[in-house]
Amino acid sequence: MPHVKIKFGTSGWRGVIADDFTFDRVRVVTQAIADHLAAQGLKDKGVIVGYDTRFLSERFAAEAVTVLAANGIRSFLSNRDVPTPVISYEIIRRKAGGGINFTASHNPPEYNGLKFSPAWGGPALPDTTKDVESRANALLEKNTSIAVMPLSEAREKGLVEDADLRKSYLDDLRKKVDLEPVRKAKLKIAVDLLYGTGRDYLDTVLRDAGCAVTVLHGHRDAFFGGRSPEPSEENLADLSAIMKKGKYDVGLAVDGDADRFGIIDADGTYINPNQVLALLLDYLCRSRGWKGGAARSIATTHLIDAVAKKNGIEVYETGVGFKYIGDLLVQGKIIFGGEESAGLTVKDHVPEKDGIIACLLAAE
Repeated sequence: MPHVKIKFGTSGWRGVIADDFTFDRVRVVTQAIADHLAAQGLKDKGVIVGYDTRFLSERFAAEAVTVLAANGIRSFLSNRDVPTPVISYEIIRRKAGGGINFTASHNPPEYNGLKFSPAWGGPALPDTTKDVESRANALLEKNTSIAVMPLSEAREKGLVEDADLRKSYLDDLRKKVDLEPVRKAKLKIAVDLLYGTGRDYLDTVLRDAGCAVTVLHGHRDAFFGGRSPEPSEENLADLSAIMKKGKYDVGLAVDGDADRFGIIDADGTYINPNQVLALLLDYLCRSRGWKGGAARSIATTHLIDAVAKKNGIEVYETGVGFKYIGDLLVQGKIIFGGEESAGLTVKDHVPEKDGIIACLLAAE
């Protein structure tokens, strides 16, 4: 579909598989990213490449690696589907030039997407996405043939490393969440993974902390049970039902790429993300004694402002898109950032939404 321009939204380029989102166009966008990295002098830093549980995601990721290899760029290719915040963490840990993640997050199953995160680890800011978008559309207009290097050859030349991205992230997460009160409480928790990348992440940390964990929808399903993998009240009906029957302490959920959270209380009631954000900010200020700014998007509750005022901290209001909150975190201006669509991050963590740490803080 060369006549349809590639357009990056607030979370990357997304499209319907086999319609807008095709292997040809993935190659074009990956080449545009390679050209962007070359222009920034970051080709030698390598790129983290990951993917979610959607149809063909791992194939798209492998195809991107062949384009990067043809450009002499080394890839750290995840050895399994991986949460979006883990990509962010690995970019920073490995000091990579950026990350390419094949995910459409919480969108319906017929969609896939490509999200590029630059070297600072957060969602790309508009100047970056505009540059990549412009380069991609120029390649499309010229009907440029994109060079690739077969995966086997790329491996032989050391341009691909099959990487376990899970262990380092989980080790780091255990240092950032106070699991001792969780361990002492011996919580009974129901976890809904919505068939996505959060499996063996959220449930693993909770089990290691001594919780009795029941997992719902913990296997890969590219159709997400026929629903969007969004942790909304409607989509968490199964979690709510089991909460009412099983005498659980709390229900926790993450979306398809584990960057958003959902919380159900002990009686099966869905807690609005705006309320969760306000509660967690207040908890972190009062229990941990955190001081500094808090950021929220323009569409997010002003409960954040009330909590911030109560705790004597400044509030930053941003435009829609977590990239602006992530940018403030990197600048050291905030200790907490949240948006109404169930996105959250905290100081000393990744400049990206992380539903896993949000759920663990709720348990804490």
